[in-house]
Amino acid sequence: MLSDRSRPVIEATLPVVADNIEEIATRFYDHLFGEHPQLLDGVFNRGNQAEKTQQMALAGSVAVFANSLVKVPEQLPDHLLSRIAHKHASLGITPAQYDVVHDHLFWAIVDVLGDAVTPEVAAAWDEVYWLMAYALINQERGLYSARGVRPETVWREWEVAEKVQETEDVVTFRMRKIDDRLVKTSLPGQYVTVQVPMPDGVRQPRQYSLTRADDGEHRHFSVKRVRGGGKPDGEVSNRLADSVQVGDRLTMSLPFGDVVLDDSRPAVFASAGIGITPMAGMLSHLAAARSHLPITLLHADVDEASFALRHQVLEDIRYLPGASAHVWFERGGKHGGTSTMGAEVHAGLMDLDDVKLPHDAGYYLCGPLPFMQAVRSALIERGVPARDIQYEVFGPDLWQADLATEETPGASDRGALQPG
Repeated sequence: MLSDRSRPVIEATLPVVADNIEEIATRFYDHLFGEHPQLLDGVFNRGNQAEKTQQMALAGSVAVFANSLVKVPEQLPDHLLSRIAHKHASLGITPAQYDVVHDHLFWAIVDVLGDAVTPEVAAAWDEVYWLMAYALINQERGLYSARGVRPETVWREWEVAEKVQETEDVVTFRMRKIDDRLVKTSLPGQYVTVQVPMPDGVRQPRQYSLTRADDGEHRHFSVKRVRGGGKPDGEVSNRLADSVQVGDRLTMSLPFGDVVLDDSRPAVFASAGIGITPMAGMLSHLAAARSHLPITLLHADVDEASFALRHQVLEDIRYLPGASAHVWFERGGKHGGTSTMGAEVHAGLMDLDDVKLPHDAGYYLCGPLPFMQAVRSALIERGVPARDIQYEVFGPDLWQADLATEETPGASDRGALQPG
């Protein structure tokens, strides 16, 4: 809890810090990597650095945390902290790295704000930083302990056993273990961090959802090729798609992720585009467990050919006696039609008015933030409690998810219900 001495200082200075926090974050990263270039190897995503999304992620997370301390002093923003802690654990982040970040972040604050950073202001923001840091360190310590690992031992080499071209832009990798150690069980919905060696020798980390239930020998993840559209193409996704082949080895973390299936109740999965990947992992788990619960898959995509993992997920749907699937295609769908794979197909953008939802279900969303925002709004208008809706976030904008889903426009904003 923020001290009574610091709260009025944070309230007074939060607007000016928020106005300058993007510049603070930019100076911070420049200074950090100037002193510690090794952090660009295996820890930080340099694509996000180049696009400044990582800078905004840090800035947004700190601002959201500070704002929460002021507005709701008795409660930390648990969703935000949990997402960040799981991502940090999948990267093997250590407590000592928080000291490094602190030193460079506060150098940047003084560099940008100058004389406005009085000793009183510095002390107040120092308190905010360490409240957030210690909350994350404690969560991460618990995650490591639960897995029986240390930050440096979350990693393991795996071999590419199979590479499957799912769609024009999506490739699935089936990875095989190469030693005699037990494979730590993943929970349905979790992801791994994959370290991909680049041509210049730097390892770049990316998180990918596990798309099949564990069998003790293999892990499966799917990668969508990132095409720049006026910006540079994604260096990791394109290297995985073009250069990594069967027999190659990749370093992967243990599974982490806080969006985990509750397999004791009915479930509704709502996804768009490559957001199908965590849903595929959850459905695979349910099929392996021979679940008889009511299960509903809702998926939006451009057309049937763009629907990644469609054969796997729809086969699992057919295998589950209580399951059904609705798919919306921007191109090629017909209202009330049925595809060759048995899903109920709808034309255009996702419209939940077309769907009967099971009672007392848990809801799992994944896709672009505007998509999740609109779906969540539509569900709440239909009486679904907010506590029953979970959402997985790809990329560095973990902090935006809470804003985008808590400050939701009316469900009539159907324009957001698209795969993106």
